[in-house]
Amino acid sequence: MKVASLLVSAAGAASALTIAEINGNKFLSPFKDQSVANVTGLVLAKGPNGIWIRSTTPDDDPATSEAVYVYGSSVGANLTVGDLITLDGKIQEYRSAANYIYLTELSSPQNVVVVSKGNDVVPLVIGVDTLPPPTEQYTSLDGGDIYAVPNAVANISTENPVLNPKLYGLDFWESLSGELVTVKNPVAITRPNQYGDTWVVGDWPTTGRNSHGGITMTDKDSNPEAIVIGSPLDGTKNPESKMGDQLTEITGVVTYAFGFYRILPLTAIAITQNATNAAPATSLVSRGDCTGITVGDYNVENLSPSSAHLPAVAAHIVNYMKTPDLIFVQEIQDNSGASNNGIVSSNVTLSTLAAEIESRSGAVYDFVVVDPVDGKDGGQPGGNIRVAYLYKPDIVELWKPNPGGSLDVNEVLPGPELKYNPGRIAPTSSAWDASRKPLVAAWRAVKGPQNKIFFTVNVHLASKGGSSSLHGDLRTPVNGVVNPRIEQAELAGSFIAEILAADPNARIIAAGDFNEFAFVEPLKAFAAKSGLVDLDEAVGIPLEERYTYVFDMNAQELDHMFVSPALAAKNGTAYEHIHVNSWELSAITICITACHEPSGLSVLCYFVRVPAQRPEWTHTGRRVDQISATPAPPACRALHRSNDANAFPLISFEIVSHDFIASESIRKIFLVREKACPSFPNQVKEWRPICLSGGRDWPTERARNWGQSEELGAIHFADIASGR
Repeated sequence: MKVASLLVSAAGAASALTIAEINGNKFLSPFKDQSVANVTGLVLAKGPNGIWIRSTTPDDDPATSEAVYVYGSSVGANLTVGDLITLDGKIQEYRSAANYIYLTELSSPQNVVVVSKGNDVVPLVIGVDTLPPPTEQYTSLDGGDIYAVPNAVANISTENPVLNPKLYGLDFWESLSGELVTVKNPVAITRPNQYGDTWVVGDWPTTGRNSHGGITMTDKDSNPEAIVIGSPLDGTKNPESKMGDQLTEITGVVTYAFGFYRILPLTAIAITQNATNAAPATSLVSRGDCTGITVGDYNVENLSPSSAHLPAVAAHIVNYMKTPDLIFVQEIQDNSGASNNGIVSSNVTLSTLAAEIESRSGAVYDFVVVDPVDGKDGGQPGGNIRVAYLYKPDIVELWKPNPGGSLDVNEVLPGPELKYNPGRIAPTSSAWDASRKPLVAAWRAVKGPQNKIFFTVNVHLASKGGSSSLHGDLRTPVNGVVNPRIEQAELAGSFIAEILAADPNARIIAAGDFNEFAFVEPLKAFAAKSGLVDLDEAVGIPLEERYTYVFDMNAQELDHMFVSPALAAKNGTAYEHIHVNSWELSAITICITACHEPSGLSVLCYFVRVPAQRPEWTHTGRRVDQISATPAPPACRALHRSNDANAFPLISFEIVSHDFIASESIRKIFLVREKACPSFPNQVKEWRPICLSGGRDWPTERARNWGQSEELGAIHFADIASGR
């Protein structure tokens, strides 16, 4: 910054200030509320309520902006872009809301003099003529973690730190306040809001870039390199774009409004290449029994029988989720929707959704729900939202059903089993005031032993309502209702921990809208308390592909699935996020279909033990406890050789087996090729995933009965490395 030759009169007027000196190297001007005379600047752009001017004598400090906004509805009436002017005015800091960052501006302009006309106006190319935007941290006041608890322990407006545009995103954009800039090769990273505001990144470095062109938030990185493109200065309208759309070069002025730094383009942006909005459907397909049950999760956004988006939700379940065997749903409203009339039952809502799914696919669903107390579970007034399950009754069913009521407190009983099935977790706790209570249930596969069960916990934690902008004055930003969410997460986690304490091998799935990110305190507390494993981690989904929701600049994950260690092991469990909403145009999906995205899980109900020293051996079905081997009867060997002249002699295996959870034992006989296991040991030492015979599914009727050797004929052990 140049040293100023400064004269301050008794009236508080400052003269001979450059624009860089007016802005200073902090968020707030060092000359706030002072009048200034004879400010020189080049007109960069005109807006409906003012103009932007740039200094013609820049300093060498990247922390000081060389441009400023001049506020006055008539100041630009007789001016043209390219005019070099001088003017007098008052240095002010303006914001329209208490939680916003101040914008430095010159107000009450007067004595405007045109010095020359027709001067070149050259925008600064971001990342070329300027520093590149920082990619991780927003401000030094965040202490390295924008979601650290407690929130709002400092304010930019009071701390007013020195700008460091190399390290901090807010500092970077503040250092360009008022400047005319160009974004090269921009890509839309979200849908625009109702005002056409569109978040983009340019051809500068980015982090968290997902495969569709958006940027996904990760631990301690919420993508400050993104910038929102606001309303065009010429009155045109930005188009309906979507994540991954490539856009024309954008030139506009940097400002701050409505809680965010933004670029106001000279004219509307345009799309040069559309990204696909055809999200792939899940690849997970149910086998209809315990060799592969599919589980889905979907926040269906204030769904009632009359919701306009109900058919679209059903279509998503059919076409994208492929009608999972069991579906966790959140935000099911009562039968009258938002009418506040005392109705709490949701049987019509769930039946209507089930009927719509059946009409589109033929899949028949029943539902499990515990209705709330009127007006006590939050959400849209009168709607009484709650969590529920849809399930295919020919695939899964409640184990020992014993439904609890709205206020019945569920417990883990010896077994383990549930006092109420289904039942709510701690529904009378103040932690759940005006919030949805988790619904826990125990299930069994219809085509499996009676006492082979798994548990589910459907979660919808308190919303983030009241959160402040990531570009706001409060640091760290307010993460709305974070403390109640921590308490709720600990309550749900403690209940799950009781199940695992009773049976460390219990099969548990907790899923739903947690309204939080995996790396933030409520979810960290839930994982620690429950002992469950985040499925993203268990199956190795890349960090940048972990998103189920898009908000402001960030693709983010509010909806999660957690599983117990028995399911998290390398056992054939698969997991996918289905981006049916975030890839769509806003005109199609915003507030029409649910903005949250579904996820899908495929799990094997049972495991099998195989010898550690022969990992290629496995077995369809259940845990093997005893194995004895004898030569197959001569007749069987002859039969086998008649079908396969090159086959090896057969060995008959008598297998006594049962599941992790079930106490039932089953005794069956199988014929196996001798070459697959010439000396099958009597001691089995470790768990391995199930692989079906020869890498192929057994016929359903045989798998259902486990057949006799005469029915199954000769089989051989599949190679588990094949992944089939």
